[in-house]
Amino acid sequence: SGFGGIIVPLILWQVKKEEIRDIDHHAKQIINFQISYYIYFAVAALLCIIFVGVLILPILGLIALIFPILNGIKANNGEPINYPLTIQFLK
Repeated sequence: SGFGGIIVPLILWQVKKEEIRDIDHHAKQIINFQISYYIYFAVAALLCIIFVGVLILPILGLIALIFPILNGIKANNGEPINYPLTIQFLK
């Protein structure tokens, strides 16, 4: 997802916040998720030195792939979204 994972939601949030209901909440959750997982990936990469990160990186990759898809479907259906292990930088 690279930095597009943060930039795209940030742009959509700023451009569409008056038009789309609940975009404020969803955008903050997505941005918090992306920042949190950048931190987790960096820590896991450092932990690769002692081989622990080798186990953690694939799990983080799956979470980073699966939860945005699941939460996109939930948001489209009007259901509440949830990103696991997300640090709340934006409230």
